[in-house]
Amino acid sequence: MTDTPLPSPDTAADPATEDLPELPETQHDPRLWRDDGWAVEMIKDGEPEPALVGPWTMGRDKKNPKPLDTGAFNTLVKTASEVLRRHEQQLHAMLHKRVTVESPTGDELAVTLDIVPSEDDPYALLTAFDAFGEQLAQVKVAPSFKLGKANAAAWVENGFRRPG
Repeated sequence: MTDTPLPSPDTAADPATEDLPELPETQHDPRLWRDDGWAVEMIKDGEPEPALVGPWTMGRDKKNPKPLDTGAFNTLVKTASEVLRRHEQQLHAMLHKRVTVESPTGDELAVTLDIVPSEDDPYALLTAFDAFGEQLAQVKVAPSFKLGKANAAAWVENGFRRPG
């Protein structure tokens, strides 16, 4: 067995990146920022992806990042928490819709659409409530069902039968 020297990491070709095009050293697009410097990312415990990634200020020596003090850390935590909260609110708004319609007797009814996402069998529940919050009817519909005042009123007028 002979000892063959390994190529140095600086000169070794990386097979994973061999066919990739040469990337510009500096890029300032709205969705991709590439420049000399440092970045900070905030990851919530247990989550696989960062909630916040952003450029970090350079220190006085222009080579190393500025030290992270308590105030800056607290600001990053607050900003990351706000981003996560907005994502949760957006997801909730996408999965839960509500409209108010009038029943044939003139009572006000609330009609909700709650989408249940699933890789195997996604569906949605269309539910009607009276003015006191009592459930009057519920049917399973396609997750693509569009809830609007017209659809909700038609469902109520049709005796809460499952929409076609």
